[in-house]
Amino acid sequence: MLLQEQVALLAAVTVLGVLEQAYFALQVIYARRKYKVSPPGTAGPPEFERVFRAQVNCSEYFPVFVSVLWVAGLFFQQGVAAVCGLLYLYARYQYFQRYAVSAQGRLGPMYFSAKVLWILIGLSMAGLLVHFLPLRALGWKTEMLNKLQLLFPW
Repeated sequence: MLLQEQVALLAAVTVLGVLEQAYFALQVIYARRKYKVSPPGTAGPPEFERVFRAQVNCSEYFPVFVSVLWVAGLFFQQGVAAVCGLLYLYARYQYFQRYAVSAQGRLGPMYFSAKVLWILIGLSMAGLLVHFLPLRALGWKTEMLNKLQLLFPW
């Protein structure tokens, strides 16, 4: 299997995530113009501050997301990690949209995206455990990988 095939889904989700971050940044630019908040200022009407905070919050978690997306995809299973990545990006989009309207509205998507992030962390840890545990001699590692591949045949 070519390297591109092994990481194509992860790469696609990563690019979608970068595009989402760009969209969030553009929304801050539009909000600055609409509410007349010049850079580097971050204080303004609540409507501006919610858009600004939503973008900053999403940016803060993006490096963690990309890291565990790739580790889970490389060491656990690419398809499962990519699906989790898409769910995370959708949840962050909902978070941004709802936070822009109301600070209270952000909570549901925030909790959901946190759960997906924890799932990716768990998948990353499971994949790394299987990779590093010296279970070859006992045959457990091969058996465990075979069972995981049956569960996630992608």
